[in-house]
Amino acid sequence: MKRSIVAVGILAGIAFGTTAVAQTKPTIPVIVKDMTSPYWRTVLAGARKAGQDLGVNVVGLGTQSESDTNGQISILATAVASNPAAIVIAPSEFAALGKPIEEAAKKVKIIGIESAADTKAMTSLLATDNLNAGRVAADALAVAITKSYADTEGDVVMITSMPGVPSLDQRAKGFKDVVIAKYKALDITAEKVADGKPATVLGIMNDLIANTGDLRGVFVSDPTTAQAVSQAVVEKKTNDKINIVGVGSDEKLVKFLQDDVITGLVVEDPFRMGYEGVKTALAASKGEQVSANVDIGVTLITKANMGSARSQELLKPKVE
Repeated sequence: MKRSIVAVGILAGIAFGTTAVAQTKPTIPVIVKDMTSPYWRTVLAGARKAGQDLGVNVVGLGTQSESDTNGQISILATAVASNPAAIVIAPSEFAALGKPIEEAAKKVKIIGIESAADTKAMTSLLATDNLNAGRVAADALAVAITKSYADTEGDVVMITSMPGVPSLDQRAKGFKDVVIAKYKALDITAEKVADGKPATVLGIMNDLIANTGDLRGVFVSDPTTAQAVSQAVVEKKTNDKINIVGVGSDEKLVKFLQDDVITGLVVEDPFRMGYEGVKTALAASKGEQVSANVDIGVTLITKANMGSARSQELLKPKVE
């Protein structure tokens, strides 16, 4: 697979082509899911800052697509072979990365970030509590519907970008659990799962707009899906307010938030995730005790609070 070969080649050139500076520092590869994604670039920016602060040679690695699971497995194998102090990895797929991580952990400490894998071999996992992200989104959507319609009732729908991704499934579960328990007059009339393609999401949302009698709210579990849903709502032929709450952010979603297309964004802290991932990996490599699980936390950003210093820090992280 061409993408994988390129990524592994980059790793070999950095990890094995040591310099005088690199030789004096521990090396920690940070393997993300997608080197082109703003989210993962922010994770790597946090990791690099930790490297600067802690005296670590941080090597940022990844494929060009989150779906290139085989590529990530190859990168992990090459990283292990480079004898690093520890490895930080965001597993691209729960089941497929389980065994490779288990094998890698026999030789080096493995720190997971963002999502889990089918193994207990990782020394620590730093991630967002995705169940809680869904819960926060449910409360936010209920508040928005109440504000728009003066009651908390009507139809809501859930759209997930692709199947088999634990973080997305957990967000959906957290959302659904809260709606069922707290907002009994809100009816979840559809739970749709797409194929990872924005065009598919756009088609799903257009169909829901056309065929859902009292559609007042939409929960979307990732930024790409939120963009497609927002576009469909912008282009809709009805004046009825459809409130959208999503998880994650990017420049397009911030614009939709400013324009009142999106009601709220439940935002993670990828910079902190990268920073703390490297910090934890360094501690583990020295034999220090580290927490098995660390919740990175989420923040609800709305148009009302998006101008705050903290919101701006999360919406517009400094990525080198």
